[in-house]
Amino acid sequence: MTGEKKKKKRINRSILLAKKIIIKDGGSPQGIGEPSVYHAVVVIFLEFFAWGLLTTPMLTVLRQTFPQHTFLMNGLIHGVKGLLSFLSAPLIGALSDVWGRKSFLLLTVFFTCAPIPLMKISPWWYFAVISMSGVFAVTFSVIFAYVADITQEHERSTAYGLVSATFAGSLVTSPAIGAYLSETYGDTLVVILATAIALLDICFILVAVPESLPEKMRPASWGAPISWEQADPFASLRKVGQDSTVLLICITVFLSYLPEAGQYSSFFLYLKQVIRFSSETVAAFIAVVGILSILAQTVVLGILMRSIGHKNTILLGLGFQILQLAWYGFGSQPWMMWAAGAVAAMSSITFPAISAIVSRNADPDQQGVVQGMITGIRGLCNGLGPALYGFVFYLFHVELSDTDGSDKGAKPNMANPTDESAIIPGPPFLFGACSVLLSLLVALFIPEHTGPGMRPGAYKKHSNGAQSHSHSPQGSGAEGKEPLLEDSSV
Repeated sequence: MTGEKKKKKRINRSILLAKKIIIKDGGSPQGIGEPSVYHAVVVIFLEFFAWGLLTTPMLTVLRQTFPQHTFLMNGLIHGVKGLLSFLSAPLIGALSDVWGRKSFLLLTVFFTCAPIPLMKISPWWYFAVISMSGVFAVTFSVIFAYVADITQEHERSTAYGLVSATFAGSLVTSPAIGAYLSETYGDTLVVILATAIALLDICFILVAVPESLPEKMRPASWGAPISWEQADPFASLRKVGQDSTVLLICITVFLSYLPEAGQYSSFFLYLKQVIRFSSETVAAFIAVVGILSILAQTVVLGILMRSIGHKNTILLGLGFQILQLAWYGFGSQPWMMWAAGAVAAMSSITFPAISAIVSRNADPDQQGVVQGMITGIRGLCNGLGPALYGFVFYLFHVELSDTDGSDKGAKPNMANPTDESAIIPGPPFLFGACSVLLSLLVALFIPEHTGPGMRPGAYKKHSNGAQSHSHSPQGSGAEGKEPLLEDSSV
């Protein structure tokens, strides 16, 4: 008996020591205030604002470093980065489920922004590091898990919409500011400013962002080993095929985001060279579409979620995306691009709705894993999309190689400039529309809602003490689900 008492005392001392270590390392709500969606919003805004400033300098450095086959090299660089993100996102999400969100937010933002100062120091190292940074370029998966920790289920779609709208908001002004500063003061100042903003983001996470994952959701001991099953990224991928709902969602994400990722890589040059937008008009286009996207993902998304439910919101967003891509593909006049841009803003409601439905189907301590899977698939699309678009442009003899925009009145560089009318202005966008149409057909089979007893078995928690805890003040599972079930049944 004496031996058992001593053993219990040693265990209790170990648990107390582990708790002290957790609190010291950020387990308590260190930072400014309680964890909130606004902390996540600031982190996302600063990171992508810094990268938005580099839109113009990036095109210049890319062209100077790879004067031949520029878009092929661009696709290769983003392909390596996307593949690494695809493999690492589920792993980082799973680790954040165990060790907390704050440390992994710091890690992902630091390594995602690490290539920025290298743009002027060494372009070759810049492109090498930007490729390898894909291992940690998964901020969105950690951010969405952070939001899931601190919101109730019926609030989550609105919160995800706010985060996604912040991403669009960060691109409203940053490309225009970067282009102006680059033209007036040179690329060096833009790189310095973007580096300073990235450092500000890192400092904000260190000082102001509190840990969102409740202490009771963590291991009893900070030093507890993590099984390979928990850390294996391929284990998360195998779970996709084990549950039909998650599989359908992942296929929907892949087919819809693949053309979107390709569009991001080449659309600005397409506007300048084929549609003959000026640099100022391109910046204005980005700003207008960004503002409309913010309205769509905050105001319109909330109304649609409450009125027609998650699935129908996803279907509506995919429908807008098909219309947008078709308009880009057949459009040859500037006014058509502006009209298609307004439709593109409405299509931005798709991903927040998908993230919300995925989060609803996952257990509280598995939010990082499931969001990591979705982010990983988006990372794969970020690799394949630019290469796909560049290849299709090449097949149709549309060479996007003009980065200085000096010859604003020049005709598109095509194989046969005298026969422009016989060539579809934007062939990759039509391929993208077909891909999204397939995505829409797959999304039709996503269940309207998943009841408490129908959650994916792959996401069930291990039978341990943490199983009885909920990770946020949601009340019981049935009460937390009721608003969502009401939404889905409309």
